[in-house]
Amino acid sequence: MSRETRRGPVVRRGLGETVEKPKNFQETWGKLIVYCRKYVPQIVFALSMAAVGTAFQILGPDFIGQMTDEILVGLPTMFGLPDSTVPGVGAIDFTAVGRIGMILIFFYSSSVIMNFAQGYVLATITQKISKNMRTGISEKINKMPLKYFDKVAYGDVLSRVTNDVDTIGTTLNQSIGSLVTSTVMFLGSGIMMFYNNWLMALTAIVTSFVGFFLMSFIMKKSQKHFERQQKDLGAVNGYIEENFSNHNIVKAYNGGTRSKNVFEGINEELYDSGWKSQFMSGIMMPLMMFIGNFSYVAVCIVGAALALNGYITFGVIAAFMIYIRLFTQPLAQLAQAFQNLQRTAAASERVFEFFEEQELEDESQKSQQFENVRGDIEFRGVRFGYVPEKTIIHDFSAKVKAGQKIAIVGPTGAGKTTIVNLLMRFYELDGGEILLDGTPLSSATRENVHSQFCMVLQDTWLFEGTVRENIVYCNEGISDERVIEVCKVVGLHHFITTLPKGYDTPLGDKASLSQGQKQLVTIARAMLQNSPMLILDEATSSVDTRTEHLVQTAMDKLTAGRTSFVIAHRLSTIKNADLILVLRDGDIVESGSHRELLEKSGFYAELYNSQFEVAS
Repeated sequence: MSRETRRGPVVRRGLGETVEKPKNFQETWGKLIVYCRKYVPQIVFALSMAAVGTAFQILGPDFIGQMTDEILVGLPTMFGLPDSTVPGVGAIDFTAVGRIGMILIFFYSSSVIMNFAQGYVLATITQKISKNMRTGISEKINKMPLKYFDKVAYGDVLSRVTNDVDTIGTTLNQSIGSLVTSTVMFLGSGIMMFYNNWLMALTAIVTSFVGFFLMSFIMKKSQKHFERQQKDLGAVNGYIEENFSNHNIVKAYNGGTRSKNVFEGINEELYDSGWKSQFMSGIMMPLMMFIGNFSYVAVCIVGAALALNGYITFGVIAAFMIYIRLFTQPLAQLAQAFQNLQRTAAASERVFEFFEEQELEDESQKSQQFENVRGDIEFRGVRFGYVPEKTIIHDFSAKVKAGQKIAIVGPTGAGKTTIVNLLMRFYELDGGEILLDGTPLSSATRENVHSQFCMVLQDTWLFEGTVRENIVYCNEGISDERVIEVCKVVGLHHFITTLPKGYDTPLGDKASLSQGQKQLVTIARAMLQNSPMLILDEATSSVDTRTEHLVQTAMDKLTAGRTSFVIAHRLSTIKNADLILVLRDGDIVESGSHRELLEKSGFYAELYNSQFEVAS
């Protein structure tokens, strides 16, 4: 089954393509807050603990200043200086110093405990939010129409599940708490500085104003680069997933150089956006450190002048030296936190963009259920295209009687697999209808329609699990005896018994099974499902001639009494079909039995004879 006929055109973000303008920062964060509303009380509690813990840290330097003054009062006496040299001096009041020390121990220990509690609560909540997001994306994928994946790379979807969700979780866990503590630290330090001395406080604020201006300018310029970085990361993941999952094809066609060149182009875009975003994020810390040191020097000069003139005590200067650090340090933390908020806004936009994609129509109100199906199928004027501007099936009409074996043949791109996709309701019709036992398929739920068919595709799929789990897949209550019976019919039982653990041998998509053996597992899976109708899409294309004969015999037993649709390129395998539908450009050009079509000497005869000409 070709990629074009199975999924339609694949559209990806090309190199050099203009990046879509990001949505409003506040709007995206508003969506994230609404999404997390269940945990808002716990988050508010955690942030309140962080704020109180920070407040205790802010009060500490003022008491350190008081302790400094208490010690300075007694220094002249300790060093044998006359009391008259320093007004108001005397012995150190160790009781007062001890009392202040206990207060400081209480403040700083309480701060540590509250910050620990805040970290524990936020870590727990953010992991739950990340888990819910990944679960939500997984559930959303199951509700998405296949046409969405026709235009979006699988790796891009994976990037939303991993990179984007991790970015959101990390920010909620670290940056939100840092934002609150830094804000409280910044405002609280400013208030305490004004409380101690307004002139020195103004000096600190004026020198820090430059930092505010630069921080806001850089944040405004960097948002677009964070948005681009997340999109480029998704593009890189998509390309890697596509190439490494088909690495043998790349090797077979010597496509390593081309693959490397294309990857380098995409990687260069990620480098460019990542470099710009990280550079702007990285310069915030040294910039804020420079502003902090500049403020520190200015406050020291002003404080020294005030102290020498008797306006303040040395304890105030000691307190201010700490406060100026507490005042400027949050600037760098705030800048870093806002950068992370911007990165998270970009990641959140991609996640919510996926959540807001159009889903399959809700069918919970449908009461129609197909039960005791005979298998009469009718196509009435079916019209369909994977994209609106390109119709593949134009006006397909056909009647299939219950129990018939219908073969659908035609050149590549004729619409053979598309007919099966529509029959399974993987896609919705653009026009016409398909009826099962006289009832439109659209009147029942998709799940109910799917349960009426067992399906074997050209592409095999094995998941991480044992042989038995791969065969039984989603069929509950199947006994081991039934599994063995089916495997014997398919001709798989002997091979399974040679495996190290028999039916309990672990398998996966990269298991050391031949392509034919993988196909036999999928055929056994379909036989075990035992649905009233059967679809075979080049099911024997990957097995050898002897195994094909064995499988054909098993399929003949399986199709007995069931309506079956067989897509085949090897026309010799469908000679015994009750009806052969010959498609070309989405329309039925011929129909009839194998013998009837050969006698017409038409398009089918041309296809059939051409295969023998090629073989000879």
